[in-house]
Amino acid sequence: MQTEKHTLLNEFPDHHHTIRHLKMHDAHFVKMFNAYHDVEDEVHQLEKKNSPVDDEYIETLKKRRLQLKDELYIMIQKTEQAL
Repeated sequence: MQTEKHTLLNEFPDHHHTIRHLKMHDAHFVKMFNAYHDVEDEVHQLEKKNSPVDDEYIETLKKRRLQLKDELYIMIQKTEQAL
């Protein structure tokens, strides 16, 4: 089963400069960025291996990934407005 990685740079390619800036200057962004990628890695590995996993568990992970992505996007937008 081929699965697509949902890295933040893949999700927001037009904002790569802002993401890089935030990773270098905002510790909270880095924490959220790392949390997002940890969840993304887990989802990707489960899907890639086609592992038997409870549907509720994978859905919880995907919801958490989406929540983190939304929060990160808000931070990206605020930074771009301020620059």
